Amino acid sequence: MKEIYEKDGKRVTLIDLSDQLSNETREYEVNEHQIHYHDHKQGVHLPKKILGLDQKYWPDGLAWATETVILNTHSGTHVDAPYHYGPISGGKPARTIDQVPLHWCYGDGVVLDMRHKKVGEGISEVDLQKELKRIGYTLKPYDIVLIHTGASKHFGTPGYLFKQPGLTKGAVEWLIDQGIKMIGIDAWGIDRPLDRMAEEAKKGEVQFWEAHLVGREKEYCQIEKLANLDQIPKPFGFKVSAFPINIANASAGWSRVVAIIEE
Repeated sequence: MKEIYEKDGKRVTLIDLSDQLSNETREYEVNEHQIHYHDHKQGVHLPKKILGLDQKYWPDGLAWATETVILNTHSGTHVDAPYHYGPISGGKPARTIDQVPLHWCYGDGVVLDMRHKKVGEGISEVDLQKELKRIGYTLKPYDIVLIHTGASKHFGTPGYLFKQPGLTKGAVEWLIDQGIKMIGIDAWGIDRPLDRMAEEAKKGEVQFWEAHLVGREKEYCQIEKLANLDQIPKPFGFKVSAFPINIANASAGWSRVVAIIEE
């Protein structure tokens, strides 16, 4: 979704970077979700129960519509808190999603194009540095870095979680050392595919979940399951809003992530 409007003499473009959850996408999510829809006729039940107001008190007998959603905090586009990676981060109790500083979740965005990387390949710090040099940008603290792999086109299809390249441990460490606190990716996860890592871990070749596990030593957050990064018309010069839902003591929170361009 893209929305353009005028404000204070400026042209503002809003680009929705979030995947849409539906009952149709449920089959392909490891973290299963389900949406139950209650229409306006069914909406009479609650006010009748708690207030004694049946359908005759509503125009045309139609009350409010609501939905009941069964949802894992890692379903759909979401922000991972440091607590997701382990109980300790940087020698201190890891922050849960309700403890993540808000200023980490809004800032200057930069898109790094990694669509040339194949499924299962690692994205190294050298890859990131080469792309930054190509686009002529130097990272600064609290930038929000968005990794564009092209994997979002597989969202809602079989095997989505196994169809991306992913960041290496070194790449995550390097980004954090530049002052980055929020890293996003348009894939199921920020690591390489779980099946590849599991196979290699069993052979003693890699540390399983290596990119995530950096968060046990160096505090950071990540946005997973982004979409529409190809709709952002320039690699930097825009803002990103990625505020997560405030859930007590949770390892993640859903987010309607938006790119904001003012011209």
